[in-house]
Amino acid sequence: MWRGNSPGGNPGAATEGTGGELGGQGNWGLEDAPGLLARASLPIVPAWPSPLASSALTVLLGALTSLFLWYCYRLGSQDMQALEAGGRAGGVSGGPRGCSETGRPSPGSSGEPGEGLRTEGLVSRRLRAYARRYSWAGMGRVRRAAQGGPGPGGGPGVLGIQRPGLLFLPDLPSVPFVPRDAQRHDVELLESSFPAILRDFGAVSWDFSGTTPLPRGWSPPLAPGCYQLLLYQAGRCQPSNCRRCPGAYRALRGLRSFMSANTFGNAGFSVLLPGARLEGRCGPTNARVRCHLGLKIPPGCELVVGGEPQCWAEGHCLLVDDSFLHTVAHNGSPEDGPRVVFIVDLWHPNVAGAERQALDFVFAPDP
Repeated sequence: MWRGNSPGGNPGAATEGTGGELGGQGNWGLEDAPGLLARASLPIVPAWPSPLASSALTVLLGALTSLFLWYCYRLGSQDMQALEAGGRAGGVSGGPRGCSETGRPSPGSSGEPGEGLRTEGLVSRRLRAYARRYSWAGMGRVRRAAQGGPGPGGGPGVLGIQRPGLLFLPDLPSVPFVPRDAQRHDVELLESSFPAILRDFGAVSWDFSGTTPLPRGWSPPLAPGCYQLLLYQAGRCQPSNCRRCPGAYRALRGLRSFMSANTFGNAGFSVLLPGARLEGRCGPTNARVRCHLGLKIPPGCELVVGGEPQCWAEGHCLLVDDSFLHTVAHNGSPEDGPRVVFIVDLWHPNVAGAERQALDFVFAPDP
């Protein structure tokens, strides 16, 4: 058989090259082909044996699973701690508070109408019940609000003048007076109903002297010179008052964003006598906008919200974010008569439909 010659010209000397490596210099023949092919197809040795790789992968998956379970446990533990704290702090009271244009106080509440669920623990529990029944989809802001407590980060709001007493929904535009266009339909409907609502007030009005027994349907004056007749109180219809005020009730039924099934929702007449003043306070949530329809506005009346003064006008609506610090005053003379407005709580225009449904479930009126 033919053999190649080495550089030294020594025939028949078959070498495997320097170091025995493939490609070394020397002679080779056809009978050497199997060995050469075997060396060219040597397998690449893995970084570790395959059983060790499988074991490492199993350990990694186990660690990730344990980390996920630990995270779920921490979330559940935090909710349970908040729930226990809420149970110690008190229960659920659906009653409103104060004379901040509508509402009455209830034990343990610190804000305005509809301040029932006092702790984020109870809010979280009801929110979890809602998610089990429906879904967590679209609940990011509501969940953060339930876990974070009132105010951004649990503290004061914008510049320290927005301090909702119960629920702060993050990432909502915050202005003391909301543009009318934000709730155009409801504003125009209420303003077009102004004659009927004013007529209803005339039918239930009295002299407000305090010397005669309180007429049926009117709330006791919880602040000097402040009276209310509510058609909806903390999300619950007051049937006798609604029957006495058919025009106002018809207007309420036509509104698209009225919080009629939520403890934050109120509607009714608010009367402020000359010399009366409601000092600074904040509402329970920034998820609502309070609509004021002026019915009788004598001189000397003022509304200050978040440091911005405004005044009502008869037959026109003001949209107020009452989670800002606000003050109401009637500085007129006794001859001017009372200031009368019709107030309705509407959803904030930037609260999505899924969030409204969830908050209606969480803050449903007590049966």
